[in-house]
This record gives sequence, structure tokens and C-alpha cells, in this order.
Amino acid sequence: MFSAIARVFKTPDLRRKIWFTIGIITIYRIGAFIPAPGVDYNAVQACLDMGGTDGGLYNFVNMFSGGAMLQVSLFALGIMPYITAAIIVQLLRVVIPRFETLQREGPQGQSKLTQYTRYITIALAALQATTLVSMARTGALLQCEIPIIPNDNLGTILLMVLVMTSGVAVIMWLGEQITERGVGNGMSILIFVSIAAGFPGSMAAIWTTQGWQTFTIVCLIGLTIIAAVVFVEQSQRRVPVQYAKKQVGRRTVGGTSTYIPIKVNMAGVIPVIFSSSVLMLPQVLMQFNEPAPGEEPGQISQWIQQYFGTGAHPVYMATFFFLTIGFTYFYVTITFNPNEVAENMRKYGGFIPGIRAGRPTENYLAYVISRITFPGSLYLGFIALIPLIAFVLIGADQDFPFGGTSILIMVGVGLTTVKQINAQMEQRNYEGLLR
Repeated sequence: MFSAIARVFKTPDLRRKIWFTIGIITIYRIGAFIPAPGVDYNAVQACLDMGGTDGGLYNFVNMFSGGAMLQVSLFALGIMPYITAAIIVQLLRVVIPRFETLQREGPQGQSKLTQYTRYITIALAALQATTLVSMARTGALLQCEIPIIPNDNLGTILLMVLVMTSGVAVIMWLGEQITERGVGNGMSILIFVSIAAGFPGSMAAIWTTQGWQTFTIVCLIGLTIIAAVVFVEQSQRRVPVQYAKKQVGRRTVGGTSTYIPIKVNMAGVIPVIFSSSVLMLPQVLMQFNEPAPGEEPGQISQWIQQYFGTGAHPVYMATFFFLTIGFTYFYVTITFNPNEVAENMRKYGGFIPGIRAGRPTENYLAYVISRITFPGSLYLGFIALIPLIAFVLIGADQDFPFGGTSILIMVGVGLTTVKQINAQMEQRNYEGLLR
């Protein structure tokens, strides 16, 4: 392994890309701890030390910002507006034919979709920044009575919203720089860094509160989960495809054999994000409908608090599990079109051995997708429940790092980045990072 890493740094072009990527990551992490203008940094730290946000509503979003949101920093919104915008643009392909046309136009159409994603990201960033600043003013963000914005006049509020929105634009630019001049996959690497930044603190909290025995068990469980996730993420069903021979002039072309790779987890981490977002809505409604001092909450609020106020309740777990399964089928349905794949195969003279071209091929692909998606959805559902189960067993809900969205993203991005570095090494040395 060390010899492989040494070969990476012996390649000048690749070494320059890696150091450039590390530099961009450093800038990103520094921005996560610089407080936004008008924020009292000492007051923020005092509120965090009081532990009022442990297991709270915003820890999920805070994870994607690398802890920047609860620090109320320049990069407080993190990469989440971009993730949301990218998902919206992808879903709009089903609703707006223009988006589907751009998707088929190749690089030029992709460039236009990327531009739309940027516009939606800035709009979402402005909306989320306004909400975040409003919650910081009232103390709902950190659940603390200490004022973290001492001078909350209109000018200060507008400046904070502007700076946080600009911070999202800077993060997008940093991610694009990694894609163009670094090792590639820029936005995903920034997400990876944001999640990985919380691992040391989470492991330290488990050591401090649960002891070294629980810490050792968590490490062993984590390694097992990572191995299982790597195995499933790399698993795929290969549907064989044969292309007929064609006579073009004096040359015979075609006659090749290939396959359609259908991953077990085609949906990635998107269904888990959807499910988590849906289950956040009841808690958001509760915060906007808090009873006045001295009044008791209504029956609906009590019911929401009982069943959805914490992830430890079986009803919450079951809802989370089945929502994840449902969103997995939904997302795979809109991202993989058997009709389009079958039509492209027919157009270029391809066919699946034993299956007629056209409608039979479409039906066969739909059958394979439905069979593959079922175990993939169960896998995502169980992975999403790991942090909730950890909360019940060892009381380490937000401190348990090996599970749910975090581990799926980190393993996925890690595998993709290693493959990209390996491909670049093979282009130069005929020997990759992975032997």
C-alpha cells in the first residue's frame, strides 16, 4: 500500500493535483470556523458547550456542513443547498421535457443543466440563510438563551444573509476547481470532508461517555459495516448485450459483446436523504407551533413528540425504514428508463441473448430492475437504521459515526476517488494504484 502511495506522489502531474485538492480542502475547512459578521463567537461556543443541540433537529444538516452550521460561520450552509438543487434538477427531468432534452444533448446540454443547478442553489441558499439567521436570533438554532447576535438590526441581518449566500457560491466554486484542476469529483469530495470532519469528535465523545469497551465495540462494528457497504456498492448484475455484425463498405463492424451494469444500489444515498427530510417535517411544525409559556401542547403535538420526537421509538424506525424502501423504488424508476435503454440498443443493433429486441427487451430490463431494487432498498433501509439502533443500545445517536447517510457517502466517494486516481496512474505508468 505504501509503495502505491509513493508511486502517486512520484507522478508530477498527479502530485500537483493532489496538493491542489488538499489546499482547496484546507480553505474550505478554515471557512467553516470563521464566524459570520455580527455573530458573537464566544457566545456560540458557550451555547455549544452547554450541549443544548445534542440529538436535536439540525444535527443532520450540520453533518453536511462539517459542523459549520452550528458554528454560524461563513460556510454555515455548507454543501446542502447544492445537493438539494442537484436533486431538484434531476427530478425535473421527469416533469419538464426541456430538461430531458438537455440531458440527451451531451456535454452542451449538461453544461446548461449545471447552470440551472447553480441558479437554484443560490436561490435556496438565500432562503436557507434567511431561515438560519432568523433561528439564530431567536435562540432556536442552538436552543440557548445566550444571544449570539448582539446587534440584530436590519443591516446586520441582511449582511449575514448576503455573506452566507455568498459562502455557498464560494463552496460551489471550490468544488468546481477540484473537478477541473484537482483529482476530480469536487463536490463529492467536499461532502466527504464535511462528514469526515465530525468523526474524531464523535469517536472521542463515545470514548468519554461510554468508555473504552464501547469504543472498541464501535470500531469493530464500524469496520464490519464499511466492509459490507463496500461489497454491496461494488455488486452489480451484468446483463449481457450482443451487437450484430454489419457490412460497411468492405469492412465488417460490430459483432462485439458487452453488458449493461445494473448496480444493487442504483439509488445511492438519495432515498435516505429524502426519508430523513420527510421525517424532519413534523419536528419543524412543532417548533413553529410551540405553546405559550404555561400552556400545555395540543394532542397532535403530544402525538408527534411521542412517536417522532426521537429516533428511538419503534414507530419512527419503521416509518424511516419503509420510507427509504419507497423512495428507493421511486428514484430508480425516474433515473433508469428501460424503454430508452431498449430503444438505444435496437437503434445500434444490440440485443440481449434469448430476448427479442423492442418491447420484450424493455419488459426484461424492467423485470431485472425490480428484482435488483428490492434487496438494494432493504440494504439502504437497514443502513439508515444503524444510528437509531446505536442510540437504543449504547445511547450514541448523533455520536455514532458508522451508519446511515454518512457511511454511504464516505464509502461511495472514497471508491470513486480511488478509481479516478487509479485511472490517471494507468495512463502514465501502465500500473495503477490498485493491483
